[in-house]
Amino acid sequence: QGQLVESGGGLVQAGGSLRLSCAASGLTFSTYVVGWFRQAPGKERQFIAGISTYGISTNYGDSVKGRFTISRDNAKNTVYLQMNSLTPEDTAVYYCAAGTWYKGGINAAYWGQGTQVTVSS
Repeated sequence: QGQLVESGGGLVQAGGSLRLSCAASGLTFSTYVVGWFRQAPGKERQFIAGISTYGISTNYGDSVKGRFTISRDNAKNTVYLQMNSLTPEDTAVYYCAAGTWYKGGINAAYWGQGTQVTVSS
């Protein structure tokens, strides 16, 4: 059974940076579009970034364009999210997902358990 495990979340001051990682196991990682979503308290889960199977194509949500960068290493079965210029509005639980492209986002077949990112002002 496929599994995704996120790491790298934590507390950071506004203007700071964090790098999230998501390690996959039990699935053929290179055949999946992978990406990140986030969910803040009281809000719906929001697509943040996605990357194609071999990293040729990426897509970002409008709220993070120019600040976040997604990348993947198929040899390590890992996807990364570099987050720069963080603001308190980026505070959320961040989820890794693996699936297929769907309407500019990802139709996820697998989800991680989530990692908390908190940005203090």
